Amino acid sequence: MNITVDVSFPGGKKVDAHIKGFTVHTDQDKESGGEAGAPEPFDLFFVSIATCAGIYALEFCRSRKINTQGLDLRLHADKNESRNLFDLITIDLTLPDGFPGKYRDAIIRAVNLCTVKKHIENEVAFNTRIVG
Repeated sequence: MNITVDVSFPGGKKVDAHIKGFTVHTDQDKESGGEAGAPEPFDLFFVSIATCAGIYALEFCRSRKINTQGLDLRLHADKNESRNLFDLITIDLTLPDGFPGKYRDAIIRAVNLCTVKKHIENEVAFNTRIVG
């Protein structure tokens, strides 16, 4: 399967991505000249990881008929200020009441199967070119 994302520029510092019939809006914060009317593109990087991990946690529970009421996931990203890059991403899971103890390690393994995370860990090659 190939993925295509088309990008448009609706004005100001807004940049929209169009994928599979959906539009994802982005903007820059006010300090960067934007209107802060949508997440910044880099915010979506973290959102992508967190929601991918979340679907793996959700499917793990659903496939075992484990109640997901109270299931919670939170992503924390720690920035290395000297490098100006994030160098640690932590995913914290809160398990539902009554979650079977025998599955605690297994749900962590399931969350770690997140496809977005795997792409980061295995490096993707980038090719930027002018086509027109």
